[in-house]
Amino acid sequence: MPQIRIVLVETSHPGNIGATARAMKNMGFYELALVAPRQFPHAEATARAAGADDVLAGARVYASLGEAVADCHLVVGTSARQRSIQWPLWTPRQCAENVWRRPASHRIAIVFGRERSGLSNEELDLCHFGLRIPCNPDYASLNLAAAVQIVVYELHLARGQAVPEPKSALATHAELESFYRHLQQTLQDIGFLHSRKQLPSIMRRLRRLFGRAGLEKREVDILRGILSCAQRQARKENSC
Repeated sequence: MPQIRIVLVETSHPGNIGATARAMKNMGFYELALVAPRQFPHAEATARAAGADDVLAGARVYASLGEAVADCHLVVGTSARQRSIQWPLWTPRQCAENVWRRPASHRIAIVFGRERSGLSNEELDLCHFGLRIPCNPDYASLNLAAAVQIVVYELHLARGQAVPEPKSALATHAELESFYRHLQQTLQDIGFLHSRKQLPSIMRRLRRLFGRAGLEKREVDILRGILSCAQRQARKENSC
């Protein structure tokens, strides 16, 4: 089965890290990544883990979300906020069903943001799909560990029920980020982007487009080859 990684971004309260570890171990998940936690390790995290010390001991700390998901083939970002640019959204159940269809060689990250503000737009740009937990619209504020518990519970229920898709060499997150940088530079080189104000909106839409496609490594190589040809042609025309 694919490898599931739970990622917490800039967690403020160490108790939430411990409670997350407990929720994960309850449902049989052990890979925890922490992005710039305010306090870790911490006695409160250990106390709230309630025996899930092995999950805490194995937790890896990263300086940025990009580093935490660099080797992942699918990144799902949780968010309770509406976004101006439409992007694919899953419920926890839909997420679980789609995750288990992935080949066993794939690494999958499910990302949870800060307790107060969640994930930034820039961090959500690093995700291929969004995840929103349906709840009372008049009070949609979920505790971080409670949100993790809901998601890993659905993952636990769906484990082994989905039929895996045929194995394919999907591009990793790091390879896709390199492609997006190449794409942005090419769009500037060929004069497609005339104003820096256009850049964030257009790149966000292009990320959503290619994120839905689930690009394979070979497909990324082909696209980058096309971009390189376009850049060479633009340089040739500019030198004339």
